[in-house]
Amino acid sequence: MSVGVKIIKEGLRTTIQDKGRIGYAEFGIPKAGAMDQTSFLLANLLLNNKENDAVLEWVGIPPVLLFEVRTVICVTGGECEVLLDAKKMPMNVPFEVFEGSKLSFKNSKKGLYFFVGIKGGFKTESILNSRSFFMNITATSVLKKGDEIGCEKHLGLSTKNTKVSAPFYKRNFSVIEVFPGPEWEQLTKEQKQFLLETTFTISNVINRMAIQLIETVHNNLKSMLTSPVLPGTIQLTPAGKLIVLMRDCQTTGGYPRILQLTEMSIDVLAQKHPQSTFRFVLKNY
Repeated sequence: MSVGVKIIKEGLRTTIQDKGRIGYAEFGIPKAGAMDQTSFLLANLLLNNKENDAVLEWVGIPPVLLFEVRTVICVTGGECEVLLDAKKMPMNVPFEVFEGSKLSFKNSKKGLYFFVGIKGGFKTESILNSRSFFMNITATSVLKKGDEIGCEKHLGLSTKNTKVSAPFYKRNFSVIEVFPGPEWEQLTKEQKQFLLETTFTISNVINRMAIQLIETVHNNLKSMLTSPVLPGTIQLTPAGKLIVLMRDCQTTGGYPRILQLTEMSIDVLAQKHPQSTFRFVLKNY
């Protein structure tokens, strides 16, 4: 293993992510991990990597990467143009990069989160069984210009015929599947009907911790003790705002937990832009 990738232009919130820190919630440690776990797992699958090998993630504005070793990579997530030394390369297909190759991106068309998987995974420090960046846990919370990331040298493309056909579009972005949350039954019939019949809009308040929706729900629920929350928990604030907790969310909260997103719906919601709309579809456990 050696230093293999250099950040020559930083993107927006460019980080290293994997499946996250699983099993540490009781200590108040957020799970973190790739915002779109489907795209993260796809990158590793296409590269024949281990399931939890670390990838590079950014949101919206892409980085520019310089490769100092020969290896194999794969770009997944939303849709954008992938350029290797100014030559257009495919998404969702592994391809070789060489020493001195420059990888850049442009024209992000669909989605918010993008991923670069690399053969063998990125080799940053593993803390609590994860390489996922998180403030006050890892040495840095985002990658900056000049940062270097370790990776393995790989010669030849052993996954030449591996590809998938536009997995991003096979997900239904108009509906978000949810399970009833612990406080769902405290809602009135009218509140439940409103939640399941309203078209909701994503506000401009979005990040790795949470997504706030624009529409509000009349809230007459009593205050509650601080209770466990998870990525995908939907909280109802006293003001009637709906807050959808995402991958970097806290481990406890004091607002009613009225709905819980499915794992796939967390991925789908993460990829939606502000002002995008959707409806909730209730599933049973």
